[in-house]
Amino acid sequence: MQTALPRRRFLTWLSASAALPALAACGSDPAAAAAFPVSYSDAEWRRRLTPAQYHVLREHGTERPGTSPLLKEHRRGSFVCAADGHPLFASNTKFESGTGWPSFYRPLAGGIGTTRDRTLGMIRTEVHCARCGGHLGHVFDDGPAPTGLRYCMNGVAMQFRPA
Repeated sequence: MQTALPRRRFLTWLSASAALPALAACGSDPAAAAAFPVSYSDAEWRRRLTPAQYHVLREHGTERPGTSPLLKEHRRGSFVCAADGHPLFASNTKFESGTGWPSFYRPLAGGIGTTRDRTLGMIRTEVHCARCGGHLGHVFDDGPAPTGLRYCMNGVAMQFRPA
């Protein structure tokens, strides 16, 4: 009887680890397959972007929280896509969320697109640049008024342009 519990735990672990690739496949991103006005080959994206930008924008990565210099950016201006310069957020919609990533409560008109993200075994709303499809972050419904939304963005995926 002593081996039954460890065997059961092992079998549970084995089934969970076997399911992870299937969960990842369910999370395939429609934005990655969509045609966008700005499009380059993978080699060209790698040439144009830093390794960190490429990881976030093209591979749907996430930067470590608290590492973006854009967290402390409070001047008037706009936040644009680091891949193509497309305007995404006005500085007057930025707020301190305490999450470690730059957060906004409203995007600029035509700045972003969204897709359903089913990776990591959960359903989230992924935010991408409307012009190049680059992954920016996710949007959550725990933001401030007037929208109640929190666009939690990877700072490495954006650049700041002062007004």
